[in-house]
Amino acid sequence: MHRRSALCRGFLALLSLAGVPHVVFSAESATVIILGSGTPIPDAQTSGPAVAIVAGGQAYLFDAGAGVVHRAEEAAERYRMAALVAPNLTRLFLTHLHSDHTLGYADVILTPWVVGRREPLEVYGPPGTAAMTEHLKMAYSEDIEIRTHGLEHLDLAGLRVNVHEITAGPVYHDAHISVRAIPVLHGSWPHAFGYAIEAGGRTIVLSGDTAPCPAIEQACQGCDVLVHEVYSSVRFARLSPGAQRYHSSFHTSTYELAAMAARSKPKLLVLYHQIYFGPREGVDLEKEIGQRYSGKVVSSHDLDAF
Repeated sequence: MHRRSALCRGFLALLSLAGVPHVVFSAESATVIILGSGTPIPDAQTSGPAVAIVAGGQAYLFDAGAGVVHRAEEAAERYRMAALVAPNLTRLFLTHLHSDHTLGYADVILTPWVVGRREPLEVYGPPGTAAMTEHLKMAYSEDIEIRTHGLEHLDLAGLRVNVHEITAGPVYHDAHISVRAIPVLHGSWPHAFGYAIEAGGRTIVLSGDTAPCPAIEQACQGCDVLVHEVYSSVRFARLSPGAQRYHSSFHTSTYELAAMAARSKPKLLVLYHQIYFGPREGVDLEKEIGQRYSGKVVSSHDLDAF
């Protein structure tokens, strides 16, 4: 296991020998990768919500839905990005603590440690993140005991999690990226955030889960990429009054998002956390938005990169 970190340094060369399809992204820019476009509803085609931004050879994860580390490894292979190999996952930002956005949190804590991470995981999230972190470590205490004091002799340094509970405003900055937390309107959640990211000469805004939110519009204003959650307006009309009250308080419809995009004018609008209210067949979210917005829209799939 300890050899994994060393192997990461030769990752790109190994992929070349393996004949992995070649996709080129500028090292000077920032790449947005949808690791998971899903929702709480189990779907064989999607993993739980998670987005990676890769800039300056470093990966920054936003949310940790189910399957996040496996998806990161898939993306590392597909796009020849060693930053996404598991031992290199050291930065995580949580939008809120709903289960579908955090079911992979234990995965991000433990799996990279098991396969070679030797530095702490830095986590930025709303109040409650520290308590969740400690309880997850307690839940896996038997595993941790065996891995550290058994024959693996894993170093506890790579298991350390430094939690930074955030408020609105700037939360992170390094040589490659700056991240600002934006308070959003996610139903009865007292603390839920989107993020505005400056990296590699690009402005990227990530909504997290939210009803229509003026702060997201203000953060975009011609941004390069707006990654926004959405639900179908057409199918919404068929829901019961109670279901309509819930979804309209917690999420954003295609028609609402079209109006927001028309005002904020992103160069690219990327849909994720898509809610179809039934089978995705027969629903065209891009078309619904296109009825009221003329800009470029993409309804993302897992492992799409922008």
